[in-house]
Amino acid sequence: MKKALVNARLLQGDDWQTGQALLIDGETIKGIWPETDIPDGYQRQDLDGGYLLPGFIDVQVNGGGGVLLNDATELADLERIAQAHRTFGTTALLPTLITTSWQRMQEVAALIREARAANMPGIAGIHFEGPYLNSARKGVHNAAHIRELEDEFIALAGAGDLGSVVVTLAPEKTDPAHIERLVDAGVIVSAGHSMASYEEMTAAIDAGLSGVTHLYNAMTPMESRAPGLIGAAFNSRECYCGFINDGHHVHPATLKAAIAAKGADRMMLVTDAMATIGTNITAFRLDDQEIHLTDGWLTTVEGTLAGSALDMAAAVRNAVTLLDQPLITAIHMASSVPAAFLKQEDQRGTIAAGLAADLVLLDGNMDVKRCWIAGRE
Repeated sequence: MKKALVNARLLQGDDWQTGQALLIDGETIKGIWPETDIPDGYQRQDLDGGYLLPGFIDVQVNGGGGVLLNDATELADLERIAQAHRTFGTTALLPTLITTSWQRMQEVAALIREARAANMPGIAGIHFEGPYLNSARKGVHNAAHIRELEDEFIALAGAGDLGSVVVTLAPEKTDPAHIERLVDAGVIVSAGHSMASYEEMTAAIDAGLSGVTHLYNAMTPMESRAPGLIGAAFNSRECYCGFINDGHHVHPATLKAAIAAKGADRMMLVTDAMATIGTNITAFRLDDQEIHLTDGWLTTVEGTLAGSALDMAAAVRNAVTLLDQPLITAIHMASSVPAAFLKQEDQRGTIAAGLAADLVLLDGNMDVKRCWIAGRE
């Protein structure tokens, strides 16, 4: 079906366009056309003056809709996760598997493979957060499953049938040769849950590591004579930093400093969302740990942070209200920046002819009103 989305403030690059129609032909964007000169055959849809943006991309989604990926056993579970986040403007996400057994990793990979083969809306790949971490910075990850990188994982992650694949690992717990093998296999490698020194992180970046998972959390701090993982990431243009902008995980002033150091074009919003998104539930289990939601915080009984209750629309709003970022910059941190990190900028992340018609419409309060994935609401 051919559609012409009209009467919106349309974000094209770094500018808002008015009086322009966004033409959708099937699953892709056909182009941007003057509203007064829309070609024949396009059905007009009035967007009531809202803000039309590229859909949000979230590279770290542990769950949603009452489901954790770690517990998913059927396609309906993935659909519930994707739909919960779609409500908040996320049109492409990486379901994220928290440290678990090799058998469970294979089972969940098979589920993602099936979802990809079925063209399930929103499922862009998978993020393996662990198990190749440093136990000293494990957070809520199950220490019993933390282990060294296996050759079998490189084969699984690099098979080419899972979409975009991200693995979070501790650089000091592997070696640059293994990182290089992962990158050569098409896997995107990110550092997290780590005690890496500046030298270890720099060597990992030189081997192809290109990301940091939830910057500042579960890693050594940057110090005057020990810049560590964070310092190495700040010094590398090749490295993207994901961050949880919920007002709980990291102080806003600390994130402002990171944006100033890295540049907004290398800082990407992530949610690290858990099963609570899109539901009213206030407690759930991760392995043998009970997680509670209290005043916006998700924690274990002992008080350890356990993912977030953040959705991507709220993350964008928080980038404006907490981090003093221009709205357009905040939107890029949720769309074009993660698209570049995933090497998908030729597929999605901006509004341009030939790209996927993944779109979100916000009202004046920056609340999501409508959402399209591959041209479909």
